[in-house]
Amino acid sequence: MHQSLQGATFHVEHIVPSSRGGISEMENLAWACPGCNLKKSDRMEVVDPATQSLVRLFDPRRDDWSEHFAWEEFRIVPMSPIGRAMIDAFDLNHLRRQLIRQAERMFGFF
Repeated sequence: MHQSLQGATFHVEHIVPSSRGGISEMENLAWACPGCNLKKSDRMEVVDPATQSLVRLFDPRRDDWSEHFAWEEFRIVPMSPIGRAMIDAFDLNHLRRQLIRQAERMFGFF
């Protein structure tokens, strides 16, 4: 989601949480919307709803987005267990998020 259409400022997120030894260097930092940052907290794994297995979180610095996700209009479609778990744990297809993506398209951000 584009920060300009959000009601809050995005957060600098530690991919590996500092509470788990993550460093405050660019290779371990990402820009995150407040909702995702709060949902992530100090987690490094989430449950894959299809298998009930723990899978690691998507790493935006190391992972290729298209290996784990695809677009179906304004919905994010999982392409892997990581994608499936992230979509579920972070509620990435919540109706509000889809409406924001529609607005982003109108403003040329999507």
